[in-house]
Amino acid sequence: MTEQISKYGYVRLAVISPEMRIADVDFNTKKILEAISNCEKESCQIILFPELNITGYSCGDLFFQSKLLHKVKESISEICSKLKNKDILVVLGAPLKTRGKLFNTAVVINNGQILGIVPKTYLCNSSEYYEERWFSSEYDRVNDYIQWNGQKIPFGADLIFEQTDEPNSKIGIEICEDLWAVKSPSLDLALAGAQVLLNLSASNEVLTKSEYRRELVRMQSARCLSTYAICSSGANESSTDTVYSGHSIIAENGMILNETVRFSFQTQIAIADIDIEKLENERIKNNSFGISKASKDFRIIPFSLKNIRTDKLHREINKNPFVPKDINSRREVCEEIFAIQTTGLIQRLKYIDTKKIVIGLSGGLDSTLALLVAYDAFKKLRYNLKNILAVNMPGPGTSKGTKSNAEDLAKLLKINFNSISIEKSLIQHLTDIGHSEKSSDVTFENAQARERTQILMDLANKNSGIVLGTGDLSEIALGWSTYNADHMSMYNVNSGVPKTLVKYIIQWVAEEKFSGKMSEVLNGISNTPISPELLPADSHGRITQKTEDIIGPYELHDFFLYNFVRMNYSPEKILFLANKVFSDSYRKNDIQKWLKVFYKRFFSNQFKRSCMPDGIKVGTVSLSPRADWRMPSDANYELWIKDIL
Repeated sequence: MTEQISKYGYVRLAVISPEMRIADVDFNTKKILEAISNCEKESCQIILFPELNITGYSCGDLFFQSKLLHKVKESISEICSKLKNKDILVVLGAPLKTRGKLFNTAVVINNGQILGIVPKTYLCNSSEYYEERWFSSEYDRVNDYIQWNGQKIPFGADLIFEQTDEPNSKIGIEICEDLWAVKSPSLDLALAGAQVLLNLSASNEVLTKSEYRRELVRMQSARCLSTYAICSSGANESSTDTVYSGHSIIAENGMILNETVRFSFQTQIAIADIDIEKLENERIKNNSFGISKASKDFRIIPFSLKNIRTDKLHREINKNPFVPKDINSRREVCEEIFAIQTTGLIQRLKYIDTKKIVIGLSGGLDSTLALLVAYDAFKKLRYNLKNILAVNMPGPGTSKGTKSNAEDLAKLLKINFNSISIEKSLIQHLTDIGHSEKSSDVTFENAQARERTQILMDLANKNSGIVLGTGDLSEIALGWSTYNADHMSMYNVNSGVPKTLVKYIIQWVAEEKFSGKMSEVLNGISNTPISPELLPADSHGRITQKTEDIIGPYELHDFFLYNFVRMNYSPEKILFLANKVFSDSYRKNDIQKWLKVFYKRFFSNQFKRSCMPDGIKVGTVSLSPRADWRMPSDANYELWIKDIL
């Protein structure tokens, strides 16, 4: 089913390195129009071409020929006529003269009209480049307008092109060397509001330059909190003394969205759907961006774009945004997170001058990860491992598998282990408050959690140690913890780790730090069903209460959490994206249902986050009230769920 993606803040951008012939303007015009036509079939809204692409960048002294310059103007007029009444924005590279000076320019066309002409600011004039031989710079410009067929066209590097309809994108333009300059024009363009920065380039190839170019573009997009697209001349440029590859790149806030194949003699096109809403959200949250101002004023030129309907997004949407898809990247992330967790715990132990830890070890994912962090910290501090007291507290819902996991872990790690049943104390407590032990309701469940926390706290006091918390980021987001029970600890090493990542960290530890039986046990734990184990096990001692059956799949909730807290997306956009990436796994009605559950639980459980213990931030999403997330506990969630259809 097609949808109008503009309402979600997307604009479709194409960078084109066209087939061309040096100084053959008619041939180049034909190839430009063919490329535009192909991009229209893909519903592209903004189309960027390379530097001086109408003539070719390597024309040399032919740029002085009036015949060539006149033909360029004819080409631009022809292209304009073909684009009449088309709500697309096309940016072409052309040599143009005005008032006795020749400029290397970007010509911006919309609906068949030239909206503005931007001259290059920094002319490259070293090594194989001789641009100052032919061209004048923006700094040499003396006129703000160019007369063109009776029209007054804005002229200058002080132009920003603003979309008048949704999603209200603003476009700034610079040319090739402008990006390599110490103070590139794109910095001021970004500070003046341009979220889309376009660079017409003729960057040639030398050994390792492509990677440098890619990193430069990626970092400029991050520095400017923008989309940065560079479009380079292709292999058909002159090879007299250098070679061009047509390397064109689209980056967005530090991430490469797409790029063309290098060294092709055929037209190469790369397309990406850029997220204007994401960029605006990033800028609003960035205080240093908010207090910075452009060093000059800009003229604003309005334009319009067609709205497009599509069933495909030209950008990758990660269904597990906390988990890198690439295995090597995932291992690196797991290693770094584990190091952050361990470092945080070591600092806390050193500061409070204690060498003892008490941890509730259920044998499930979270408590296993917390124990592994404690074990690693003690090894690095050279503390006695027997001062880690792991306590397994079986109750009515404890399964044979998790209890066995806990016992095996403690034995293999050679730490102190104790098993304390809570069944008698639970029955006594329920009797004291006049509650039937046969009523498996929320009181029955939460009473178990509080009995366990009381045991841990008292043992910590008895041993002059601290209770190590195990609750992860996803549970904190959903309020999936008992208030003043597993909600509470003296320090939490898992508070910044989402549920979808926990098992991968355990698997990494199993692979990198252990072998044999220990690795086998850890890998078995990573595949254990997620459960609080607060309801009775079945007759075979197996888990009956599965968390995801109650509150929904964690892979969905982590997707919702990331896009709600980190990206600040609307519920409609989150639902749109979730339907895209989870279409093979869940029905739309189920995704909608669990998204509503997410908002309700997230809002209604803020009171737990308002008094959560100290814990470690490991990624870009944190819910600590002292770090990243501040929210009233009585905020109403109706606004967020009423339009989820």
